[in-house]
Amino acid sequence: MTGRPAGHQALLDAASAEFAGRGYYATSIRDIAARAGVSLSALYHYYPGKQALLAALLHEGMDAYFAMCDDALAEAGRDPAGRLAAVVGATVRYRAERSVASLIVINEARALPEDLAAAYRERERQATDLFRSAIDSGIASGIFTTPYPDDARRTIIAACNAVAQWYRPDGPVPLETLAERYVTLAYTLLGYRRRTPVARWNAPATATATADSHDQQAPAIDRAGTRE
Repeated sequence: MTGRPAGHQALLDAASAEFAGRGYYATSIRDIAARAGVSLSALYHYYPGKQALLAALLHEGMDAYFAMCDDALAEAGRDPAGRLAAVVGATVRYRAERSVASLIVINEARALPEDLAAAYRERERQATDLFRSAIDSGIASGIFTTPYPDDARRTIIAACNAVAQWYRPDGPVPLETLAERYVTLAYTLLGYRRRTPVARWNAPATATATADSHDQQAPAIDRAGTRE
């Protein structure tokens, strides 16, 4: 999303912290202004209200997510399996590294009024299409063999999104190892057996953890920035 006002970042950071800590409905516009260290008049100079701040936060998160995916896809080439690996890996990394922003999406995006929600839903659709495009290409070329590509896509997206709810950087599984696991899980759901590892997600041997060491639990979710 382009055209954000200059000097908005302190307000967005304050809104993110307040929404994450109190919840959207329990946060007042005065709380956000106070945390940002600005007057109400200064806040209203940049944003007309709390809903506009929430929308700006969600779009800022989408901007960062698409940038991460674009970087990964630029290295992936045209092979559908490689492109899916790039999107899965980028999504896992984004959810782990920006868990606060992801949880605001999960918990608070429903508070957007319809005019703002419609624009955000379109960006969610575009995010989902990153997965859909790679999967559809793999199905068309015959390398993905599942008879249920839509179900597989929804499962892959939900699993990647759920990382925001449980992953901890100090846990037993390094992030690059986790991303590689999720690529493997996605390939398994799609009925694809890769011949060589995906180099982007290879973790050093010293950092590799065994599957049974991964004992953090991931609760299921159905919405976190990508739509089914």
